[in-house]
Amino acid sequence: WRVFICRQRALLFNRGWIAYTQMMSNDFSSRQQETIRLQATDRPLPDIQLRGLPLFESGWVWLVGAGPGDPGLLTIHAVNALQQADAVVYDALVSEDILNLMRDDAEQIYAGKRGGRSSWDQSDIIEQLIVLAKAGKRVLRLKGGDPFVFGRGGEEAEALMAQHIPIRVIPGISAGVGGLAYAGIPVTHRDVNHAVTFVTGHLAGREGVEKMDWNAIAAGSPVIVIYMALSKISEIARLLLAAGRPSTEPVAVVTHATMPHQRVLIGSLGTIAEEVARAQLEPPSIIVIGQVARLHDIIGWFPADPVASD
Repeated sequence: WRVFICRQRALLFNRGWIAYTQMMSNDFSSRQQETIRLQATDRPLPDIQLRGLPLFESGWVWLVGAGPGDPGLLTIHAVNALQQADAVVYDALVSEDILNLMRDDAEQIYAGKRGGRSSWDQSDIIEQLIVLAKAGKRVLRLKGGDPFVFGRGGEEAEALMAQHIPIRVIPGISAGVGGLAYAGIPVTHRDVNHAVTFVTGHLAGREGVEKMDWNAIAAGSPVIVIYMALSKISEIARLLLAAGRPSTEPVAVVTHATMPHQRVLIGSLGTIAEEVARAQLEPPSIIVIGQVARLHDIIGWFPADPVASD
């Protein structure tokens, strides 16, 4: 039986992917249609009574992850913080629906950073947090995703602690996990991979010494999840191909993950740059390279704007 089970698993990815997809489609399509017809409602946020939620004290800074976009993915700790904070310093990827959970009299301070656009320096953001906290404010630093996953939350925490400003960290769902889940792509699958590498892509191909060891990444990780990489997709594909990854390897590009206008493009490493340009995809995006990208065609459950890949 063990041999039989192993052979069946191997069949899924090594010999019978297309046949398996066709076999599943007839049975799955009817169930999928029942599942993905999601509609927003006017139901208010549940009045959840929990003991032990922390009190946001004056002079503190809370570093809070807002998740990948869908307000429903906020943690209860994050909502608790939003409803107590005096000042909210927030990033570009934080939606208006999330900001609407703030107190009406709270101060909103936009500190967004978007590649290629005029934005705050990190030192200015840190200084703003310090000034607000020393003025006795309850300061919420609100970041898309998780503050400690390519969010520079660690730098901010260090600077605040150096000024003897007390902090609390509230993790959020990172787009590299939650955003891909909304595209029907698990970052791990026991028939595909037992390891995954998360990298930032915005530094790829810059002049000077390459900061990422793409040869090591290509050789060591069956699945690669890349943040902030849409504008660098051509260079990243070139680096991975040069490091030995096959041109036919599946790639998924998910933009505006978890949001109503989410888009998913499935392509291959050898042609993904051209496919992205043809589809006119725009950030924010999350990119996954590896066999798990194929699972979108089977378990994609969230309605997304269609993207032509031919």
